[in-house]
Amino acid sequence: MNVRELFDLKDKIAIVTGGSRGLGKEIAFGLGEAGAKVAITARREEGLLQTAQELADSGIECLPITTDISEAEGVKLMVVKTLEKWETIDILVNNAGVVWASPPEEMTLDRWDYVMNINARGTFICCQEVGREMIKRKAGNIINVSSAVGVAAVDPKSGQFISYQASKAGINIMTKQLAAEWGCHNIRVNAVAPSFLATRLTNALIERTGENMLRWIPLGRIGRADEIKGAVVFLASEASSYITGQVICIDGGTTVW
Repeated sequence: MNVRELFDLKDKIAIVTGGSRGLGKEIAFGLGEAGAKVAITARREEGLLQTAQELADSGIECLPITTDISEAEGVKLMVVKTLEKWETIDILVNNAGVVWASPPEEMTLDRWDYVMNINARGTFICCQEVGREMIKRKAGNIINVSSAVGVAAVDPKSGQFISYQASKAGINIMTKQLAAEWGCHNIRVNAVAPSFLATRLTNALIERTGENMLRWIPLGRIGRADEIKGAVVFLASEASSYITGQVICIDGGTTVW
């Protein structure tokens, strides 16, 4: 197969949770630019519809779905609407997530549960519901969005988010175990683990602690939001056909330490 064909996602059907902004939006554009038709989800309709229009204006077929992925019924709705539109799901990108900053000794349990429910629980529910459909078809590709801070500890001077780190570490082992469980169904499961790439969600943190962050980044700069989409397209395509159960860090080298 020609190398250009290896990365071609023409007519593939993808779901990107949390696809209305930030990294999810970049991922949705990346998959669409590679030829996929993309369903994007978010809890808030306004931003979701705006991003869906931007995708459509770029020639990318898009289905916006307003839903809460931390609840099983919301995920089931996501699956039903996608199947009604396109009859199949080839790619799932679990990107939706939240972060809460707090020193560990001050972290309240309701905030801990809030982060874990959306990040870890929500990712599992999406994998489970979409995975069932992929098992029926004996084919599928799941890409979880983890974080470099779920792979290694972070300097507290750069931020304190232990619940976020725990949720992302959970996603990493979930990725590996699902790869082991579902490989027999021809389903690949991988993860990308970005560091704090510059997005609306992280810009305030980067402005406050960016100087300290740079001390730990071998490449010497903060990453751009669009630097995630190439890795996701690679994992979603035939270019990575023999790769499963892996966590790829997109962190400028932060996790080498």
